[in-house]
Amino acid sequence: MAQLFAGTSGWAYPSWKPEFYPEKLPQKNFLQYYATQLNAVEVNFTFRQLVKETTAQKWIAETPAGFRFSVKAHQVITHIKRLKKTEDFIPRFLSTIEPLAQAGKLGPVLFQLPPNLKADAQLLEDFLAALPRGVASAFEFRHTSWFTEEIFN
Repeated sequence: MAQLFAGTSGWAYPSWKPEFYPEKLPQKNFLQYYATQLNAVEVNFTFRQLVKETTAQKWIAETPAGFRFSVKAHQVITHIKRLKKTEDFIPRFLSTIEPLAQAGKLGPVLFQLPPNLKADAQLLEDFLAALPRGVASAFEFRHTSWFTEEIFN
């Protein structure tokens, strides 16, 4: 049977008190509490910086088996190189989230494309071919030109 993963974009929001987090819960315990309520989360800060191994290990320790982290791809891949000539950076990025994969807690890598990146089927095909096998991927197409039959076939 398929499993549904439900979560939000991030977890470090003090403004979620008291509706989601208990009023007296310290922010350092937010992820641990979050993981008792939902089974997935999107990690946004990986768009701007690479994950340190100590951080990944902390996330692993603070979440139960079966929890998934959907990690946003670094901006070098999506916004600076715009999916072109990323072969040098992708392994570096993926190596930083490898502890999550090894722990069985890595969900899809989210490739959030820039709003001004217009549809290019060949670019997408070439990029997908360059990704290592086994990397679950999700794409957020932000330019309307991507929403065509050609892209989704």
